Amino acid sequence: MTAIQALILGIVEGVTEFLPISSTGHLILTSKLLGIADSDFLKSFEIAIQFGAILAVVVLYWKKLWKNKETWKKVLVAFLPTAVIGFLLYKVLKNYLLSSSTIVLWSLFLGGVILIIFEVWYKKVKSTPKINGRTFLGNSEISYKKSFLIGVWQALAIIPGVSRSGATIVGGLAMGISREAIVEFSFLLAIPTMAAATGYDLLKNGASFSGNQIYVLILGFMVSFVVAMAAVTWFINYIKNHSFIWFGVYRIIVALLFYLLIFQFKI
Repeated sequence: MTAIQALILGIVEGVTEFLPISSTGHLILTSKLLGIADSDFLKSFEIAIQFGAILAVVVLYWKKLWKNKETWKKVLVAFLPTAVIGFLLYKVLKNYLLSSSTIVLWSLFLGGVILIIFEVWYKKVKSTPKINGRTFLGNSEISYKKSFLIGVWQALAIIPGVSRSGATIVGGLAMGISREAIVEFSFLLAIPTMAAATGYDLLKNGASFSGNQIYVLILGFMVSFVVAMAAVTWFINYIKNHSFIWFGVYRIIVALLFYLLIFQFKI
């Protein structure tokens, strides 16, 4: 992998990590588009730079993270299902799921359809009102039971193309949690999730990386962090007045486009 390729993947990761369009799926498809050979390092790279984007949340939400211990307890409860499932299926993820463009395309397409259908349905039901006109992550709006169920939704994202943020946000909205609250909770849940995934993968594979591989990994990591800082701010402002329907449309278009490129034009 070259520095330019690492730079491009870092940008893609930073832009897509917090949107309901699957950053992992975009990294896999972009790597294929760039002609990067499938390898264990590439899979580790795709996992590690996601944590770079997640660190943007730590910077933007550090006051809330530091002060609200109740929120962290709920985040850790939500993290448990993903931790268990991710650990048990780690080899399946690395050896099969992260190598399959077909799975990514189907996940993007079906996820887009589901996202559109869900938003059409959601408009017909009354969402949970904000408390005192604001959203508080530590309040009863997200109980420990709901936290655990959100974690179960997130576990679906072990399938590339599903979207971690998309799964948790849709799951939270379906349980009556306000849009702002579940989006912020999804952001915070990403911290232990990706920290654990990155740490575990580097522990198992990091010693085999060459000097150049370490360099491009750090480059991709830093670029994804910087780009994600802007993406998070934009997304928070976007959801105040918009639904996720256009994200669903985008997923379908990307899936169909890459189907033609991969299976018809053999990129």
